[in-house]
Amino acid sequence: MNMRDLIPWNRGRGVTVRRSDDANPFLTLHREMNRVFDDVVRGFDLAPFGFDRTLAWPNVEVSETDKEVKITADLPGLEEKDVEVKLANGVLAVKGEKKIETEDKERMFSERFYGRFERRIPVGTEIEEDKVEASLKNGVLAVTMPKSAAAQAKVKRIPINGN
Repeated sequence: MNMRDLIPWNRGRGVTVRRSDDANPFLTLHREMNRVFDDVVRGFDLAPFGFDRTLAWPNVEVSETDKEVKITADLPGLEEKDVEVKLANGVLAVKGEKKIETEDKERMFSERFYGRFERRIPVGTEIEEDKVEASLKNGVLAVTMPKSAAAQAKVKRIPINGN
């Protein structure tokens, strides 16, 4: 089997989508420059090895209730010592490093991510910073941030009237 058969090069290619921002020449130029860059990187077989500009690792999920904001991040293979979580100025930062497990000479092909990472997620300033909790279990980081009483008081349910 050819290794190139495993690489998803043409995902989404060949489909023309009309966008509302096509009238803006700067956005069109930006999109075309990104396409050209992707084609150049793809030509050097670098895209699956960490040079994919669409890569945003780790994947996160943000949920919010009246009382708290919860962020969950997938960090498979990492332990507490590999991850750092900080909250400052209404932004939660999750950073760390995933180290390579095998020698490069033994690896024929890999789509796994290795190296340093950092995600910054804006959560607002109305969080009770001294009550924020984080846990890492089975490769899933869960950060729970309770909202302040002032933030909870600002929530107002609006009734929906039916016809």
